Formats: sequence, structure tokens, C-alpha cells
Amino acid sequence: MTVTIRPADRSDIVALAELIEEIERFYGSTEIQALEERRSQVEEALFGSPPLASTLLVEDEAGDLVGLASYSFLWPAAGSSHSLFLKELYVRGTLRRRGVGARLMGELRSLAAARPGCSRIEWMTDRNNPGARAFYKSLGFAEFDGKIVYRVDTGTT
Repeated sequence: MTVTIRPADRSDIVALAELIEEIERFYGSTEIQALEERRSQVEEALFGSPPLASTLLVEDEAGDLVGLASYSFLWPAAGSSHSLFLKELYVRGTLRRRGVGARLMGELRSLAAARPGCSRIEWMTDRNNPGARAFYKSLGFAEFDGKIVYRVDTGTT
């Protein structure tokens, strides 16, 4: 199967909001926001002023969205450089183990390398997600034990 990887644009908002529901269900969420609320959040996050994130989309031969890589640039990283932080990498189950995720990671590496001052790519995965951990290991990425992640809810959704 041939797929296209490209940046998200405004015409993708509804399809991307639908794909986010699929991602939420994949991670076990049972409380799904209404489509209109997700659509509004996608629009604000990707096309607001300023945008909060960027997204690469995977489009199949039929033009359907079947995956994404959502990322932001963070500063500072090493010294005064910045990093590309990968927040979400998702490929629909029917396309997993076909090289699509590896292509997305390659695109992210190219984006980071092309951006002056970007010193690295960073991301996280759950310790109890052996599939993701095996995927990243298969690409030659080593796990980094030097950080502990903290999280606190703000009370808003």
C-alpha cells in the first residue's frame, strides 16, 4: 500500500478530529469528547495564533487519514539549542508493521535536521507499552533512563 506523508492543513480538521477519537479509543478512553469540541481543539492547536503544535499526517491511497505524528519545538534543549518533541505517533492498526511509523520517524528526523538550532528529537512512551518500545528499539533508538516524568491536571479539558 502506498501512503503519503504531509503536513496537516485546514482541510484536514474534521478528519483529524475523527482520527483523534480513534487514538483515544486505542489508549482505552471511554469518555470521548463530542466531534465539534475535538474539531475546535484541532483548529486552535494547529492553526491558532500562534499554533501550539504541528502535525504530519499519513494519507492512504483513498485519501483517508490513517496516521499522524504530532510535535512541537521546545526550548531550551542542550545549551541554548531547541528540540523537536514528539507528542504522539499513531498509525492505524491495519498499516502497522509496514514501515509507515519508520517513515514518520524519518520525516521527523529530516524536519529537525533542517531546522537551524534544533539539536535533538525527544519523546516518551509508557513503560507498559512493549509494542512501542520494541518499535523504537527496532529503529536503533535507545531508551533514556535519566528523566522522571511528572504530570498534574489543571482541572480543564
